Amino acid sequence: MRARTVPAAPLILAVAIASGCALAPPPTPDEVRTQALPNVTVAAAWTAPGGMQGDVRGRWLATFGEPQLDGLVREALAYNSDLRIAAARVERAAAYAKLADSSIYPVVNLLAHGGGKSGGDASGLNIFGLFANWELDVWGRARAQQAAGEAQYVSADLDAEYARQSIAAMVAKSWILAIEARAQGAIAGDVVRASEQAVGLAGDRLRVGRGDEYDIALARANLDTSRDAARQLALAYDQAIRALELLIGRYPAAAIDVPSALPPMPEPVPVGLPSELLERRPDVIAAARRIDAAFYSVLEARAARLPKIALTASVNTVSSELFLLQNHSNPVASLGANLVAPLFNGHALEAQVDVRTAEQKLAIADYGRVATKAFSEVENALSAGFAAGERQAILASAVTNNNRTVELAQVRYQVGSGDLRAVLTQNVALYGARTALLRAQSDALVQRVNLYLALGGGFDTPPAHTAETAHRVQSAAASGGDASSTHPVH
Repeated sequence: MRARTVPAAPLILAVAIASGCALAPPPTPDEVRTQALPNVTVAAAWTAPGGMQGDVRGRWLATFGEPQLDGLVREALAYNSDLRIAAARVERAAAYAKLADSSIYPVVNLLAHGGGKSGGDASGLNIFGLFANWELDVWGRARAQQAAGEAQYVSADLDAEYARQSIAAMVAKSWILAIEARAQGAIAGDVVRASEQAVGLAGDRLRVGRGDEYDIALARANLDTSRDAARQLALAYDQAIRALELLIGRYPAAAIDVPSALPPMPEPVPVGLPSELLERRPDVIAAARRIDAAFYSVLEARAARLPKIALTASVNTVSSELFLLQNHSNPVASLGANLVAPLFNGHALEAQVDVRTAEQKLAIADYGRVATKAFSEVENALSAGFAAGERQAILASAVTNNNRTVELAQVRYQVGSGDLRAVLTQNVALYGARTALLRAQSDALVQRVNLYLALGGGFDTPPAHTAETAHRVQSAAASGGDASSTHPVH
């Protein structure tokens, strides 16, 4: 055999076509927002009160100044099951991106066959060959597939980053709620002691002839109710600790010892501008990258309807121990090209384009959902935090006034000008005000954590994913493609 050759000019022209055009870029942020948020006018500033002007900063965890909280968050990042799942998804997305990337490279295979007189298949043929096939990406199908895989990887990585931020926030909130539960238990203990004092006071009045059995029975009933409430709060504390242990990946043994008092409120938070939120929050950026991936998948599906052109090359040698091969020279080299054009496939390729286009519309709609949810979370956290702050001042005054009322009611009962029911009623009002104040203080801290998470500022370092992530997707397509492609955004 002799090596077969094909004219070099067509091959050179094909290679030039394959490498000379760039893929069309995905929809711009303005195009996406116009379609994803058609009824949303982004405010120039946050409408809810409570925010401070200035750029959003990271490292919010450090603002609490609590080493225990910092350690619990680090433990959760290492052992939380949801984060391990998110990390595995990132690894899977990276593998898919690598798989998509492989389609732009040549495929080289080695073939070896031995068939001697007493071995192999006894055919006598010994074959060794090296075969290469390289599909020329004339229409950008392979590069669109590569760019889609890269965008999916970036999206998964961003989702994992937001999962880390969410877990950190959940640990912080669970820690705050566990402290609140412990403090509520302490208040319940005060209620029990006050109820015991009421029983003793009723007994003293009975012994001196100024009371009756009714007051004693009423005081004892109130004591039993207080003890039951204290027991329920002790259970709530155990459950809050177990919820915290579950987040950090420990066995739920209710063994963590949290502080007995809530930490002070950190300084006001710079909240930035609403328009900046969409470029900062990892989950919103991830949704934008999914639009990119869907866009490139549409390009890939469109290019799949066009002919495929491939270069082929091989070097092989064939020999035999049983018979003489005529007209054979070793080794044999060949170079060629092939073209495969789809003619009829039952409209499968057109349907695939429709599927990918619908998926892109779905990605755009999902971006709108994530973006509006982000705006809402910031506004709600600001509003709830501001309200909790105002409630604290009101409830602190209520605690002071109720405390004074209890003192006066006790004096009136001791001197015989009032009854025990007034004392018990005022005690209930006092401890209700104390409980509400503690709840407002806890809620203010929780809403501060919600605000940190909603702003997307990060809890340990500045946001790891910015415009650079989008550049990674753009660079994946920079090597060439169909410049005449347009955005399939409807």
